[in-house]
Amino acid sequence: MVVILFVCTGNAARSQMAEGLLRNQKPEFTVLSAGTKPEGVSKKAVKVMEELNLDISNHTSNHLDEVDWKGADVAITLCGSANESCVSMPWPEKCKRIHWPIDDPVTLDEYRKARDEIKERIEAFLTNI
Repeated sequence: MVVILFVCTGNAARSQMAEGLLRNQKPEFTVLSAGTKPEGVSKKAVKVMEELNLDISNHTSNHLDEVDWKGADVAITLCGSANESCVSMPWPEKCKRIHWPIDDPVTLDEYRKARDEIKERIEAFLTNI
């Protein structure tokens, strides 16, 4: 089974949207998300995902220590801060690390833009695995 981990500082928006999008596309994968400083799931992230008929309202904002990151086949960071934090972590050799620098959204339009960029990156990622 393929295990994909999305990491962002707050585990509130970008990593939550990425988790929801990939779970929808590849239900056979184990998809996790976590943050270095979790803040709770963003209501705006929930709203823009609902626009795609994807419900992430039951997601939880987790600290990286609360997920099995050592079991990940691929770890994808979505912000610079998380990427910097993760560089020094003792990742297993089998885990491929990828960084997608997605801007931190504030307005609903920025959330939509981030969601759509993540969706495009996931589609490209899936064609290459």
